[in-house]
Amino acid sequence: MDPETAEIFKFVGTILPVIAIIIVVCVGGWMFNTWLRIKNGYPLENSWGLPIHPKMDKEALERIKLLTNENAQLRAEVGSLKDRLETVERIVTDKPSRLARDIEALTIEQGGRA
Repeated sequence: MDPETAEIFKFVGTILPVIAIIIVVCVGGWMFNTWLRIKNGYPLENSWGLPIHPKMDKEALERIKLLTNENAQLRAEVGSLKDRLETVERIVTDKPSRLARDIEALTIEQGGRA
């Protein structure tokens, strides 16, 4: 083999791994950046730098409206359940004599109104 050709192969053999490492790091960085954008709620971008938003059709908007209403109802129900649970916890942790006294007071109050 010609010494000049051997020198070229040697140069290519040393520079090729460096180029491959640079390409792998760039692609990995791009993937990590895209993952972070998706995770934090930023819109993805097309090749011109414009944000890509999912298309919304009539059916999707109706589903969103229904889910929003259901979410509001469930939040109200959870709030009332928290209040009831707080009352039950107070009843369970109170002393029996205080509970009996409160029930007696309510019984007397109800008897006075009737």
